[in-house]
Amino acid sequence: MLPAPTPRLRFRPMSGADLEAMAGLLGDPSVMEFYPAPKTRDEAAAWIAWNERNYADYGFGLWILETVDSLFVGDCGLTWQEVNGVPMLEVGYHVRSELQGRGYATEAAAACRDAARAEALAGKLASDVLVAIIHPLNVASRRVAEKIGMVQWPDDTGGALPVRTVMGMTLV
Repeated sequence: MLPAPTPRLRFRPMSGADLEAMAGLLGDPSVMEFYPAPKTRDEAAAWIAWNERNYADYGFGLWILETVDSLFVGDCGLTWQEVNGVPMLEVGYHVRSELQGRGYATEAAAACRDAARAEALAGKLASDVLVAIIHPLNVASRRVAEKIGMVQWPDDTGGALPVRTVMGMTLV
C-alpha cells in the first residue's frame, strides 16, 4: 500500500540500507525536539526493523520519503498507535531539519491520507479513521495535520506523555 508519488516526492520501503540516513534523521535533536530524546544508531536500526515488521504484518508502515531526484527528505507513513487504549491508524512524519518549512510533510501526509482513504473505501483497511498524535507544543506538526483536513479530537492521556494532542478525521 505505497502512497502514490506527488509532484515533488516519492515513497519507498525502509530497509537496513537506510541506516545512515535514518540515524541522522532520528538522531537530530531538532527533528526529535518533541520526543524524550534523539534516537541512537541502535534505536534507528530498531525503528527500521519495526517498520519492516509493519510492512509484513499490515502492508504499511513509515516509508522513506525522498524527492523525485532521490534526495532523502525523511520518513512518512501509517502505523497503528494506541490512543486512550484504543488502536488507531496514525499518519506520522519526520523531515530533515534543513528541509523543514517547504511543505514536504504536508505533501507526504496528504498522500498517505489519500492512500489510507482508498484502502478504506475498498474495504482493505481495518480503520475508517486517521489520527495524528502530536506533542502539545509541536505547533508545526499540528499545522500539517490541519492542512490535510484533521481537527482536534479528545487528548490522549494514556501514552508516554501525560497529555498528547490528537488530531483526527474520518476516511469514509
